[in-house]
This record gives sequence, structure tokens and C-alpha cells, in this order.
Amino acid sequence: MENSSGIQASLAGRYALALFELARDNGQIDSVGQSLAAVKSALAEVADFRTLVSSPLVARDAAEKAVAGIAASLKLDPLATKFLGVLAANRRLDKLTGMIRAFETLVSAHKGETRAEVTSAFPLTDDQVAALSQQLRTRVGREVSLETKVDPAIMGGLVVRIGSQMIDSSIRTRLNTLAQAMKG
Repeated sequence: MENSSGIQASLAGRYALALFELARDNGQIDSVGQSLAAVKSALAEVADFRTLVSSPLVARDAAEKAVAGIAASLKLDPLATKFLGVLAANRRLDKLTGMIRAFETLVSAHKGETRAEVTSAFPLTDDQVAALSQQLRTRVGREVSLETKVDPAIMGGLVVRIGSQMIDSSIRTRLNTLAQAMKG
């Protein structure tokens, strides 16, 4: 993996790499990826789950039981379920979001894709996502998997991150640039 040395630099990356290698060796990359996507959605939607993941006050055994219950309710892949159990036992649930992101990066690299994070002021339609994906594929020269987010604070336009490169065409940035130019 070309990205693995950079990913290994962080604790979240090392856990993600270990999970990725297990999933790859067992032919479960897709099922583990789907399970982690479900966990990511649950983290975004369920405040109690976010609290469980981020709170150092939750006892280790309580966290393990809660994670097992969540994994069962989300019908997660057995490998992903075991992974969450290990995180709870090692008190590493606070790194889960970074682990999921690193796992997604490893999967994209494995598939020969480039990951792009797209932030828009409003949800993008399927047609807009497809057109943007095509434009980015042309620009980068390889397949691009998009992760879309909505942030009304950018007011309009898009902010696209591909690796360390950022393309910011948001109205907020344009207004800030204009304000700086007017100050002289």
C-alpha cells in the first residue's frame, strides 16, 4: 500500500491498517467497509452513540456491552463487530472516526481509486455527484470515490479535498477574499 506508511503514523491509522489487512486476507473488504459505513452513519445520527464513543467516563465493560448491542442492531459484519469490541476493551473508541476514515483511504488505494471529500452548502443531487465525479476523474486521471458533506456555512459553491490538495470555490471564501482586498 502506498498510503500505509503515512497511515501508520497515527494510532487510528495503525488500527485501520490492521483491520484492513485482516479484511483483505479474509476476502471481507466490502462487507467490513459496509459495516463501517453503517457505524459512520450511526455516529452522525445518534447522539448517545457519539457520547459513548467520546466519553472517558464510560466503564470498559459497559462500553463493550454497549458496542456489542449496537453491532447487533446494525447487523455488522463479524470482523467489524470484533474490531469494535477490541476498541472498547482497549479504550480506543474515541479514535473510531479517524479509524474509519483511514480504512476508507486504504480501501480506495487498494481499488486504485482516489478519495475526495466534497463539502457543499446544500445536498447534491445524484446527477451533480456523477458530473463532479466525472470532472474529478478527468482531472486526477483515475477513479475518484466521493464523500459528500453539507455545511451551510460555506453559503454556496463547493470545497473539494483530494489528498493534500484543496479546491475552494465557496462563496464564503470569495467574500472573505473580497473583504481582504477592500481593506487594502
